[in-house]
Amino acid sequence: MNTNILYVDDEPHNLSAFSATYRRLYKIFTAESAEEGRKILDKEDIHIIITDQRMPKTTGVEFLASILEKHPEPIRMILTGYTDIDAVIDAINKGQVYRYIQKPWMEEDLRINIEKAKEIYTLRKENKELTEKLLIANSQLEFIARQNLLS
Repeated sequence: MNTNILYVDDEPHNLSAFSATYRRLYKIFTAESAEEGRKILDKEDIHIIITDQRMPKTTGVEFLASILEKHPEPIRMILTGYTDIDAVIDAINKGQVYRYIQKPWMEEDLRINIEKAKEIYTLRKENKELTEKLLIANSQLEFIARQNLLS
């Protein structure tokens, strides 16, 4: 699976550094604001979202919480240069955040976390597909059972 990552950060330098570091491994989409991020999510099939916590207008947690209903599938990560325990708790509760990563990020550490997020995304997708197949098979069996009872 080719992994599509959306990275949202109000600092263009961080966006270009992230893209330069990971563009050979993943398909990278970048946005300088939550609003830009939403537009990308509406157009692209995004698997992992990484967002900065401290941005003007909308925090990373607020952004992730705001897209949860419309885009529940992507695995979410927050990057921050600050250790704010309330933001960490908020991120986990409101934004369903998988990982909270300190800035400046370590290249290998972030890559490992992305790989783990990719595995979780794939497992969730496979689980959803298997559940759907099971529901179809179950309804077909119920239909056959009803037909046998009637004959």
